[in-house]
Order: sequence, then C-alpha cells, then structure tokens
Amino acid sequence: MKQIFLTVVISAASALGSVAVYNKYLTKHEVVVGEAKDKLPANYAGFIDGKTGLPADPIDFTKAANSAVPAVVHIKTKVPARKVTNDLPNNNRRNNNIDDFFDQFFGPGFGPSIIPEQRASGSGVLISEDGYIVTNNHVISSDNGGVADEIMVTMHDRKTFKAKVIGRDPSSDIAVLKIDGTKLPYLVYGNSDAMQLGQWVLAVGYPLTLETTVTAGIVSATGRSIGINSRQVKRGDTPVESFIQTDAAVNQGNSGGALINTSGQLIGINSAILAPTGTYAGYSFAIPVNIIKKIVNDIIQFGDVQRGYLGVSYYTTEEMSEEQAKSLGIPMNIEGVYVSSVSPDGGAAAAGIKKGDVITRVNGNNVVSGIQMSAQIAGFRPGDKVPVTYLRAGKEYSTSVILKKKV
Repeated sequence: MKQIFLTVVISAASALGSVAVYNKYLTKHEVVVGEAKDKLPANYAGFIDGKTGLPADPIDFTKAANSAVPAVVHIKTKVPARKVTNDLPNNNRRNNNIDDFFDQFFGPGFGPSIIPEQRASGSGVLISEDGYIVTNNHVISSDNGGVADEIMVTMHDRKTFKAKVIGRDPSSDIAVLKIDGTKLPYLVYGNSDAMQLGQWVLAVGYPLTLETTVTAGIVSATGRSIGINSRQVKRGDTPVESFIQTDAAVNQGNSGGALINTSGQLIGINSAILAPTGTYAGYSFAIPVNIIKKIVNDIIQFGDVQRGYLGVSYYTTEEMSEEQAKSLGIPMNIEGVYVSSVSPDGGAAAAGIKKGDVITRVNGNNVVSGIQMSAQIAGFRPGDKVPVTYLRAGKEYSTSVILKKKV
C-alpha cells in the first residue's frame, strides 16, 4: 500500500508539473488588438470615458446654433440702372432700321448705353448691440469697385433696416456696416488661433436666397491662401489671406456670414468656396476672427485700416527653380520668403534684415508665401514690434521689427 500510495503521489506531481511547464513555455500568449481592457491608451486621456466608451464631452450643436442665428443678418444690395455714354456725337443719327441693325450687332456706336440694375444678396454678423455689422467687402461692392447705392439688412425676425457703410478693406475682403438699433443680439469673439484640425464648426448664413441656414463641418486646415483677394486690391496693395478651411457647406449668399465654434463664439467670416461649378463642392474658407478684430477696430476708430509694413520686396522660395535657388545660395529644402530688396527707411532695414535673407517665421508662425507673411503683419499697427526669424548664410537669426506706416 505504501508503494502504491507513493506511486500515485509521484504521478500526480509529475502531471501537475508538466501542465505548469506547458502553460509557461509552450502556449502562445493571446494578443488583444484595438480593445481596452481595464486601461485606455495614453493618447485617449481626457477624451473617452473608460466606463461608458463614449466621448467625455458629448457634442451638441443646438445651443451654439440658437445663439448665433439671431445675430446673423441677410444683406441685400441694389445698384440702380444707369446710362453710360461713349462721348461720341449722336446728333447725326438717323432714326431708321439701318441704325438699329448696326446697334444690334455692333453695339450702340453713338449715344448712351444702359447698364441694367444690379441686385445682390449676402450675409453679415452683428458684433455690437448698437448695430455694427461685419461682412465681406465683395457683398456690398458694385461691379465697378464702388459701393452699392442701397444696402438693406433683414434680421432673423424679419425686421428690416437701411445700413450705411462705415468702411471697407478690399485687401482682406472685410467691410463694416452700421444700422440704427439698441439692445440688438450680437456674437462675441472667439480665438481663431486656438482652432485645431478636426474641431467642429458651424456656418450660419443666407445661402441661395434661403432663410437662415446652419451647416456643420470640421476645421480642415488653417492658414490657407487661395489668391482670391488679389482680384479686388488696388495696385501696390498686398492681399491678406490666412483662411480657415472647413468642410461646412457654404454657397453663394453665405458670404459675410458667421463661422462659429460649438460654444457659439465667432471664429471667422465665411468668404469663399473653391469649386469648379461655382457651388459647394467640399471646402469653404473663412477669414479668421483674430484678423477681423483688428481691421474692424481700425475702421470704426480711424475710418480705414492702420496697416504696418516691413519694408521689403520679396518672392517665395516655392517660386524659385532649382537653378535660381542654387545661384542665390539657398538650399532647396528651405521654405520661406526671400528678401529681394529692403527699403532703407523701413522697419526691416532698421532691424538688420538685408537683401538675400530668407524670412521663415513672423510672430512665431511659419511663412512660406508673401500672402501668409502679410496675414501675420495684418494683425499689427504701425509702431508695433513684431518678432521675425530669418536665415542668412544658413544660420538662423531672430529680431524684432518696428512696423512703419506705408506712405
């Protein structure tokens, strides 16, 4: 019996040992992919609730939309029909069918022509309780570059006001209007510099002659320039573009309307779409509110925009061929604005910037084009100090430029 008992004990111990060795060394560990057991990855910190698996901050657009809709207005403009003469004599004209024939095919060669009445529609945003409105310059402009003769503003509650133009800035496509009112609804400014890729935004306006319309999208990109403002600037002026790009649906009539964040704060003015058909095809562009604030304040306070200038002529490294960059001693992997000349009485010269330098950052932001550089400068007035980083002979330098006023 002792021998039998000893044999059983030895056999059991051997079996248990074999199982332990097999589990430890011979079985494969189970790999779990994409599943959070007890702990979330560090990159989800503050985003998803580990217990429910839902976003920590549920997205709700209703409060933001309800806050913005009363402060976004419908702008309608009218330019009356007018006669345009070519100053040629018409006293020898004969009132007969031959004259009518030539007029039909070759235009009125003698006497006045009639330009028909022009009507347009857009959006605007109330920014004060006493009736200041910000919109796009192109919303209230006539075909000849002037201002529409009649500008009417309709509120969301259908109240109508006649608006007057306080000032406008074609370089940034911003205009400021004023209606007479008190205790009007208005939007508060947000911080467009704080916007992040993927952040939800809402576009509010009056597209395609519809009533108030709200669409949603995300921030697709920031600091975009698409060359659209160059079509309305005067010779010698530099267009200002640093658009927020979104995929919120925007169409004709949305121009001048609000781009808001989910807190209901104004973070941009919808200005343009990039679409081959002329209607929404996926992307829209808004002027950042941090550029708008300064321009609006200048227009209200001074009547025009107090814009500072670096005092340099330039072209971008993106525009250079490999041969041009090599001849100037600029590596092809350098992105920035090449200084082709420096005004002797400008702020850049006083700060030590010279011909041949490559400006890479302005106010801490990377610049790869003249339009981007102008957008950074647009937030400052003459006399302000702006940090500028540049390359010279492959070495990086930083300085502060005191902006001058362009004469």
